[in-house]
Amino acid sequence: MATKEKFVPKLFLRTKPVKMLASLRSGPKYATILSKECDTTYSHTVKLLDLFRDYGLVEFEKKGRIKIVKLTDLGSDLAHSVETVLVKLSRLKEKS
Repeated sequence: MATKEKFVPKLFLRTKPVKMLASLRSGPKYATILSKECDTTYSHTVKLLDLFRDYGLVEFEKKGRIKIVKLTDLGSDLAHSVETVLVKLSRLKEKS
């Protein structure tokens, strides 16, 4: 359990997971669309989405052979918080 607690902050201090959460904030999407928007491979996208599901951030809705990914309430809150931090960081960058 201790390793899982140490892993969570590292996960959300990386660019791709943050981009993925932000992308999902605009609405449910297919994994292939997410991988294109976040510039990741499909397999990496699926791996991250599985982690997000394990943490209760996303849920999958199966429609035929296709899975649609959408944020849970917790995931939506986290995505909003991450976007707020990114906006504040970009303002710092603009000032320098």
